Amino acid sequence: MNIKTELDVNLKNADADTVQNLKQTIVKPTKKRTSVKAKNTTDHNVQIPSHVYDTIVVGAGISGIAAAVKLNKVGYDNYIVIEKADRVGGAWRENTYPGCGCDVPSALYSFSFAPSYKWSHLFAKQPEILSYLEEVVDQFDLKQKIEFNNELINAKWDEAKHIWQLETQKGAYQAKTVIFSTGPITEPSMPKLKGIETFKGEMFHSARWNHDYDLTAKKIAVIGTGASAIQFVPQIQPLASELFIFQRTAPWVLPKPDFPLGEKGKLLVQKIPAIQQKWRGAVASSLNIINFGLRNPKVLEPVNFLSRKLLSWQIPDLQLRKNVTPNFSIGCKRLLFANNYYPALQADNTHLIPYGLVEVEGNTVIAANGERHDVDVIIWGTGFEVSHPPIGKRVSNAQGQLLADLWKNSSPEAFLGTSIEGVPNAFLVLGPNILVYDSFIGIAEAQLDYIASALVKMKSLKFIRFEIKKEVVRKHNFKLQKQLQTTVFNSGGCKSYYLDAHGRNFAAWPWSLAKLKQQLKEMNLQHYDIVH
Repeated sequence: MNIKTELDVNLKNADADTVQNLKQTIVKPTKKRTSVKAKNTTDHNVQIPSHVYDTIVVGAGISGIAAAVKLNKVGYDNYIVIEKADRVGGAWRENTYPGCGCDVPSALYSFSFAPSYKWSHLFAKQPEILSYLEEVVDQFDLKQKIEFNNELINAKWDEAKHIWQLETQKGAYQAKTVIFSTGPITEPSMPKLKGIETFKGEMFHSARWNHDYDLTAKKIAVIGTGASAIQFVPQIQPLASELFIFQRTAPWVLPKPDFPLGEKGKLLVQKIPAIQQKWRGAVASSLNIINFGLRNPKVLEPVNFLSRKLLSWQIPDLQLRKNVTPNFSIGCKRLLFANNYYPALQADNTHLIPYGLVEVEGNTVIAANGERHDVDVIIWGTGFEVSHPPIGKRVSNAQGQLLADLWKNSSPEAFLGTSIEGVPNAFLVLGPNILVYDSFIGIAEAQLDYIASALVKMKSLKFIRFEIKKEVVRKHNFKLQKQLQTTVFNSGGCKSYYLDAHGRNFAAWPWSLAKLKQQLKEMNLQHYDIVH
């Protein structure tokens, strides 16, 4: 049966989506595909073409975009990026709450291969970052490689064929390798509270902001005082009739050295690219100093003292100052930066409740100290599921075990945050124990250099299977956890999202960023079991 006859036969029984998929595939005759059953069709006998890719990248956020650029750079062409949404951006697409922005200066929170002169402020806001990511996709002509509206359902390793079998929203795919670039902050964390189902008002998470709901003159309860809350609270405070902020733990909030760059400033950066290079280097050096302090808490003691003194100037009210003064060392939790958060707390319509929310009774929210307030809307600023990465619910290891099941009683481990034991021919970007106080983009780029080197070696040396050695993972994580004990993350006296339920730090990298980048410079084959 020739291609046209096969298409005519399949079109008779297929639904609209499958018809479109078939047409799109037929116009790409360069890719030879085997046939697999289509998903979401009215006739289960309908066949759609398949193809074995060298690599499939899952997710088109900052990591997925960087992955595509790196793959193109090393001459990899037989790959695709699958993205669940209809546009790129990842966390910067999903988080659209008022005031959303980056807490790393724009010069560094941008790709090394795509500097931009368009930043309006030293610290970019969400709309600008999202526009920047879309511009990078256009600049490097990546859209042809991205399949939008194509969510990963599950990924399973086929040991007999040494390939990954991926089931997605649009059907089945096969790949020799997979890069999971779904990021660490994708799934909102929603606490399970007694009586939450009885609430009759509006309720949403900051990462799923309801822009259609008018907050004007409403009684608003904000749950949490983390990185998102300190940005949106100042924006909604002027709108509220009353604003109740439930604070389980007071965070350190330091002044944000932000300022507008202006049109003249942007024009200057455009004309003299060296300015941005120097700016990027200066920011990186400043963050290296901060990271040194996080690894050596004694260095931070003067900073703790000065930060407490600063609070006495920022908040004259003694009781409020007491309530917002952290009881742990600076840096133990994520450092937060804002200039308008403390003024919003001191507004007449704002009430800081220094306790967590424990129960909901109709439209009454109840704090741990028994305090009760009637509200119209609850906004969750409760962060994300980070100790149990959501991608684990969709990926099985070589033994057919779901990663989420293996991680349910602990947090995940990896080698250099990239390779997971028992998961061959696969990489995780921004995985366990790779975070330093720096740009996520810079860390992802370093990892992708490592990943690209692995894929180049796989092709040139013609091996078909690689898997990180168990002893390499064990040794790496033993040294890592030992080193973390003396860092501020583990010894600073707080319980942060860096720590899992057992107190194990699954997030932070305990050494310098330079050491991380050096170890990620190139894949060492001696760390892996190789099959030719």
